[in-house]
Amino acid sequence: MHRRFFLSSLTALAVAGCTTPGSVRLAPNTTLIVVRHSDRDGENLNAKGLERSRALVAALEGDPLDAIYSPSIQRNLDTAAPLSDARGLPIERRPQENPAPRLAREAVGRSVIWIGNKGNIQSIWDSFSLPQPAPLDYGDLFIARADANGRVTVERRRFGPE
Repeated sequence: MHRRFFLSSLTALAVAGCTTPGSVRLAPNTTLIVVRHSDRDGENLNAKGLERSRALVAALEGDPLDAIYSPSIQRNLDTAAPLSDARGLPIERRPQENPAPRLAREAVGRSVIWIGNKGNIQSIWDSFSLPQPAPLDYGDLFIARADANGRVTVERRRFGPE
């Protein structure tokens, strides 16, 4: 009996770690900004990518920002670096696998940015059930805002060179 309880509890914990579309919600008064890393050749940002990374600073001018999150992939960190320098905020590294639940917890009542890759951005978008398409192109800057009642709107912007 104890073994069955233990196994069912373990299964519940394992399932809780997985997300399904719509299983994660933005808390009221929370803003999640999502950006793909900038343009690259191979693993590193190219000249256009470096220019786009600098343009992100201007694109978010006037927008509050409490935290910068990114996987520990160099192109993501290089994209985030100018924004980090301009805002005096550290780049907080997070695992790229299934980031939505942690983002939801850490972003409560704040304005945060995720600078990621196609796969983890699509995962975030699906987990929050945000309207498609997800911001998967270089220069996409999408801002999901949950108002005081938890209603979510998405503002779509572009930034950097075309």
